[in-house]
Amino acid sequence: MGKFVIKQAKKGHMFNLKASNGEIIATSQAYSSEAACNKGIDSVKTNAVEAKLEDQTMEGFVPVTNPKFEMYKDKAGEYRFRLKARNGEIIAVSEGYKQKASCLNGIDSVRKNAPDAPITQEA
Repeated sequence: MGKFVIKQAKKGHMFNLKASNGEIIATSQAYSSEAACNKGIDSVKTNAVEAKLEDQTMEGFVPVTNPKFEMYKDKAGEYRFRLKARNGEIIAVSEGYKQKASCLNGIDSVRKNAPDAPITQEA
């Protein structure tokens, strides 16, 4: 089972969603307080389940409504995703993946791990 790990950041608190193998699946922005960070985690838990996929790597892709996972290519040509909440705010982002299939696996991993993931503090 995955877990959310809250850690101190330069400008507040942030979280990583980690898979059972310890790999980081998704990361948050910096939040001003730990309470705000926990609200962000709750938002990921809720939105990851119902989020649709918007594959922006396909020519002529059709935009979907929030909540959604947006999959796109970055400037380095790697695949990434961002999870947007119902209000359009970005609540989690991924690392870069060389293969599209790996990025899709990352999205599936967020969907699978986030809903029941416990919240811990970085040691």
